[in-house]
Amino acid sequence: MTTPVRIPFPVVDEVSRHCLQEEEPETVHIEVHLPGPLDRSRLRKAFLEALHRHPRILMREAPGPWYRRRYEWELTREPDVEVVTFAPPGPRAVQEARARALAQAPPLSQSPPVRLEVVDSVLFLTINHTALDGPACLRVLATAAELYGGRDNSPAAPPVRPAEPHREPPDTPTNWAPPARVARGTPEPSPGNGMLVTELPLPHRPKGSPYTVNDQLMVTTALTLAHWNREHGARPRPLRITMPVDDRPRDLSMPIGNGTRLVEVPFAPRELRDPRLPDLLRRTAERTRALKSLPRPQLGHGATLLTAPWAPVAARAAFTRTLRRAAAPWTSTTLLSNIGRIPYPLDFGEEAGRAHAVWFSAPARMPRGLTVTTASTAGRLHLALRWSRTLLGPGDGAHLRDLFEHYLHTTEATS
Repeated sequence: MTTPVRIPFPVVDEVSRHCLQEEEPETVHIEVHLPGPLDRSRLRKAFLEALHRHPRILMREAPGPWYRRRYEWELTREPDVEVVTFAPPGPRAVQEARARALAQAPPLSQSPPVRLEVVDSVLFLTINHTALDGPACLRVLATAAELYGGRDNSPAAPPVRPAEPHREPPDTPTNWAPPARVARGTPEPSPGNGMLVTELPLPHRPKGSPYTVNDQLMVTTALTLAHWNREHGARPRPLRITMPVDDRPRDLSMPIGNGTRLVEVPFAPRELRDPRLPDLLRRTAERTRALKSLPRPQLGHGATLLTAPWAPVAARAAFTRTLRRAAAPWTSTTLLSNIGRIPYPLDFGEEAGRAHAVWFSAPARMPRGLTVTTASTAGRLHLALRWSRTLLGPGDGAHLRDLFEHYLHTTEATS
C-alpha cells in the first residue's frame, strides 16, 4: 500500500489552523449564477475530474501525536466524501444555501475541504479557508465548466500594466496608532456571520486615469466606513484596510492553496473629511502601487517566525491565540478583497450557459467584524458585505450597502 504524500502546512494555513473557532467558521463562499439548469450526473463527473486535474486540492489534515512540530496535509487519490450535492428548490432555497456556506465549514479531516451545492441554476462553493482560497477554487470550477460543457474556459489575458519598481508609499499615515474599529450597529443574539449580496454598475473611470477600479473601490470602502463611524459617534481614528494581492497565474499551472499576500492601505481621518476626490484617488493609487511592489511574506515576517517549529504545535497554537488577542486593537479596520474581472468565462455549455453573476465573500470574524468582497462579471459589479453578527445586523448591512453605492458613484464624478 502506497504511503500518502504529506506536505507541511504553509504559514497561512498554520496560523489559521491555530485560531479556528466554531462560532465563526473560516469559510470562503463563492456563488455562481447560470442562466440554465445543470445535469446532476454530468456535473458530478466533471467536478470529480477537475479535482483530479488539480490534485493539490485533494487533501486532508494528517493525524499526528500531540508533540508533533508541524501540521501536515495528506494528499489523497480520491475524495473522502461526495463533494457535489443538490438542494431541493424552494422560495428560500438560495438564501438557505448562502446561510449554510457561512455556517458550515467543510472539515479539514475529510478530503477535499470544499463542497459544491447546487440550487436550481446557482452553484455554491464553500471552502475551508484554512486550506484554500477563493481564486484557487475558482480555477478548479473553471476546469469543471470546460469538462462539463466542452467549451474553452481559458482565462482572459490580464490587463497589461507596466512593472512597478520598488518604492516607498508616499505621504502615508503612520501605523503606530491603533486603527479605527467598525462601530457597533444592532447586533443579533446568535453568533456567526451574516451576509448581503448586491449587483451594482461598474464605476466609470476616465480614460488615462492614474487610478484603477480597485483604487475606486478602496476609496469607496474608506469613505463608507468613515461615514458609518461618524453616524455612530465613534471618535475619528486612522483607517487601515487590508487588501489581498494575488500574483499567481490563472491557467492550469496556478498553485492551489492559500496564495495571496496581505497588505494594509492606511487613511488618515483628515483625508476622509470632505475630501477632494481626485486627490484622494491619486494618493490611494500611489499607496496601493507602492504596497504591491514591496517584497513581503504572505502574513509578514512575524508570522514566519511564529510558525517556526520551535515547540509542539499545541503549544504554539496557544501562544498564537494569546498574541492574536493581544494584537486585536492593531488589527486592520476591515478587509477589501477585490477579485476584479472574473478571468474565466465559466461557460457550462448550451443548456446551462455562461455565468452572469459571481459573488465571493471572505470570513468576517472579530475584531474586524466586516469584510467587503467585489468581483465583476458581464459588465456588472457584484458586491458581498459579510459581517459578524455580534457587531452588526441585517439592517446595518443594508445601510452599509446604500452608503457603498453612494460613495462608489461619487468616485465617478471626478475629472
